[in-house]
Amino acid sequence: MANIKIRIGIIGGAGYTGGETIRLLFNHPQAELVYVHSRSNAGNPLYTAHPDLQGDTELKFTDTLRQDVDVIFLCLGHGESKKFLQENPIDVKVRIIDLSQDFRLGESVNGRSFVYGLPELNKEAILKAENIANPGCFATAIQLGLLPLAKAGVLKEVFATGITGSTGAGQKLQDTTHFTWRANNISAYKTLTHQHLKEINRSLKQLQAGFSEPINFIPWRGDFTRGIFVSSCISTDKSLDEVKKLYKDFYKGHPFTIVTDDTVDMKQVVNTNKCLIGIEKEGDKIVVHSAIDNLLKGASGQAVQNMNLIFGLDETVGIKLKSIAF
Repeated sequence: MANIKIRIGIIGGAGYTGGETIRLLFNHPQAELVYVHSRSNAGNPLYTAHPDLQGDTELKFTDTLRQDVDVIFLCLGHGESKKFLQENPIDVKVRIIDLSQDFRLGESVNGRSFVYGLPELNKEAILKAENIANPGCFATAIQLGLLPLAKAGVLKEVFATGITGSTGAGQKLQDTTHFTWRANNISAYKTLTHQHLKEINRSLKQLQAGFSEPINFIPWRGDFTRGIFVSSCISTDKSLDEVKKLYKDFYKGHPFTIVTDDTVDMKQVVNTNKCLIGIEKEGDKIVVHSAIDNLLKGASGQAVQNMNLIFGLDETVGIKLKSIAF
């Protein structure tokens, strides 16, 4: 399948995840972006919503749903993907990759079932999948920090704090994303109740049957635009070397998740599809630090990674990206 061109449509192309998906696909050697759907922007060039695309393309947004494609990315708000598919039946031959939370807990629509698209957990199922429910951003960072412990059957109660950039709240302006409020500010939100906890628990139980310990998660809004940094604290009687071996063995063969012996900095992963993991131990507690770009490994980059897998490509094609570094 080395010479195939995957024909692609995007629904909801004017937002942050839509824009990131467009950028990735324009630079993907085996992708052909056929159309980008947006009712509010129909007829306008893509660069009117995404100014960085100026000079890259003259493609215009459309409000016409076409089905002459191999796959459709749904870059819609939560609750909108299921509604869209109910109102717009898509030919079963067209694959769906949904970036909302509408199908992450095993939901289906019009006979379509979805595989949870975390490659480090479900790679074999993704290879055979027709439709993908792309994981949430915080869910990705937290799960990648916990999965090896669950696989070993030693995961206990988790205390996690994570901070995310303003793009995690979407493109629509809100009081808590306005520059004058967000700058020089950090605040907690959805304390212990974040919506991603359900998919995290579901994945952990997939590896550690009967896991019922609490995941005590406090998300923070950060004073930056993109990136997620999570620190998860868990009790264990294993040594630091034993824990690190668990993680390195688990992620062997997964090119985007890197376990490092060095300090983890969020800047190392921003603008990449990587998850960087660092582990510390003090007494009977380990702290697992996991960092991702919320718009790439936490959204569009992982969606393209899933597309590569379901179409038989190397999962890294088109998403070997460089961090911002400085």
